[in-house]
Amino acid sequence: MPLAEDARLVFIDDGAAQSHINGHAVMSFARFKEEEADDKHVALAVAGSAVRAEMARKCDEAGLPLLSVWAKDAIVMDDVEIAEGALVSPYVTFTSNIKVGRCFHANLYSYVEHDCVIGDYVTFAPGVRCNGNIRIGDRAYIGSGAVIRQNLTIGADAVVGMGAIVTKDVPPGVTVVGNPARILEKN
Repeated sequence: MPLAEDARLVFIDDGAAQSHINGHAVMSFARFKEEEADDKHVALAVAGSAVRAEMARKCDEAGLPLLSVWAKDAIVMDDVEIAEGALVSPYVTFTSNIKVGRCFHANLYSYVEHDCVIGDYVTFAPGVRCNGNIRIGDRAYIGSGAVIRQNLTIGADAVVGMGAIVTKDVPPGVTVVGNPARILEKN
């Protein structure tokens, strides 16, 4: 694997049914903690933000540092602060004056424009367009191809559906879909 050629990579999964994935061993978290190594780090490649937050808590308690993984062609401009545990895919762009929380996932071709503040455990699916001066709360999920107009707030635990065009603030804990994005009512 070119991202960590001189490292031994393993998958940590307490519920795995197989012993190897993509040529790498699969082990439980308990076994990983006991594994002998000069240096161990964990990259949390779990889509569910609540699960990711819980796993980060377990890593903290076990003294296992979180690893950030960056594609070599991601673009980071001026005054960008991104906390530990980020997973940044190819062709992701961060412009300037941006603050991003812990364990952020930025998938292919997403961008974050100027003066944005993004909370902990937020996920951007492929192709998210996060325009300027946006605030995104902890554990929010932004779906593929979503466009967020500048100067908006996306609340904690909110979900923005794929392809949504967000033109108004999104309250915490709701799901919005469509163009323009509107709250998805439950039947």
